[in-house]
Amino acid sequence: MRLTLALGVSIVIVGFVGVAPAAAQQEDLQTRIETAAAGSTIFVAGGIHEAITIDKPLQLIGEGQPIIDAEGEGSAITVAAPDVTIEGFLIRNTGVSLDRENAGIDANDSARLVIRNNTFENVLFGVFLRKSPQSQVVGNRVGAMDLELGRRGDGIRLWECSNSVIENNIVTGGRDTVYWFSDNLVVRGNEVTDGRYGLHFMYSDETVIEENRLAQNSVGVFFMYGRNLTLTNNVMAENQGPSGYGIGLKDMDGITATGNRMVGNRAGMYLDNSPWSVDQYQTIEGNLFAYNEVGVLFMPSVKRNTFTNNAFVDNAEQVGVKGGGNFSGNDWTLGGVGNYWSDFAGFDADGDGIGDVPYRLADLYSTLTDRHPELTFFSETPAARAVSIVARVFPVLEPRPKVEDLAPLINQPSLPVSTAESRTTSGALTMASLLMLAIAGSMAALGGTRTRRHGRRIATT
Repeated sequence: MRLTLALGVSIVIVGFVGVAPAAAQQEDLQTRIETAAAGSTIFVAGGIHEAITIDKPLQLIGEGQPIIDAEGEGSAITVAAPDVTIEGFLIRNTGVSLDRENAGIDANDSARLVIRNNTFENVLFGVFLRKSPQSQVVGNRVGAMDLELGRRGDGIRLWECSNSVIENNIVTGGRDTVYWFSDNLVVRGNEVTDGRYGLHFMYSDETVIEENRLAQNSVGVFFMYGRNLTLTNNVMAENQGPSGYGIGLKDMDGITATGNRMVGNRAGMYLDNSPWSVDQYQTIEGNLFAYNEVGVLFMPSVKRNTFTNNAFVDNAEQVGVKGGGNFSGNDWTLGGVGNYWSDFAGFDADGDGIGDVPYRLADLYSTLTDRHPELTFFSETPAARAVSIVARVFPVLEPRPKVEDLAPLINQPSLPVSTAESRTTSGALTMASLLMLAIAGSMAALGGTRTRRHGRRIATT
């Protein structure tokens, strides 16, 4: 009898252990959430758990990176309460429904939500927050599903989430990281690669974007219909989609851009109706535009932008105008300080660091390619050079200057140190570009600034 009882106990234990770990542990975790007091902390030690719902304020802290696995259905974590913290989890395998917006973390009406140090794998949307102001999305790694770009969800999406912080996240392969109707954001130290829009802002004002690295996307960062954004020390590199803008501005007012590096894009910066208010003026100062197909690309009606102390280095076209029209009303000198142009062929007889003649960009061939982009195919060919030479020989053919910098800089200005630039990159073009700039600086430091035969100075960093 005793043997039978002992055997029976053994059978019960083995049967319990044999229950699928996901189902057994899910019941425990969801039950713990449901029975926990509001405001309490739940520690989760490892294991695999099914999708969960959090409908009260609490902290959910993972130890040993426990897994929340949606098993291909819906969202992994649904949050429907304020003051929730989710930290230290591996979140994976959401559903694939774009219309239902399946996400790793899906939150609604969840003010002061903290999502910190989680890893997202095989998720449609990574983090999707609606009406969740004063939230923090910090230190997460978001990896997308292996789908065509148009069928993927956004790595991070905010809707009406003002006064939030998005910081030190790594997003790879998603569609966009997008911010709608969210004012007073801080977007800092993020790395977004292999997507469509690295950062995309719509109707979002008073936002700070700094120290981000946006590389190998279709577009680096695009701003639409907003006011008073500050971009500082960001890297936009190798964004080579159909648009391929490092920074895109449409109907924006009050942009301040300083210390940014636009390297190897189709266009380093694109401006369309920015600023859009007739009483607004914008200053673009202290940025690097290097090795882009076009350094800065304008729509022809754009006015009231001032560029000063920037470096335009070996862009195939330093400044372009998209389409026809009478392009005017932008300034390239402020307070006697212009910009550095790698193709400036002037001189500096008095040694004050300012060219003694203006820099004028009035190239007939580049004017033709602005109006007929298909002619870009012939760039750098003898035919293209011949067109430009003919215009200089016969001034009647030379177009009106797109750029007239009255105080061009002889030496390339230094940019502030950027942590975004120092991050490891997989793009050979970015590394080669920055290495070339470093070599140029070293040459100047060792040998001093020397004058080339055609009167131009060696670039310095």
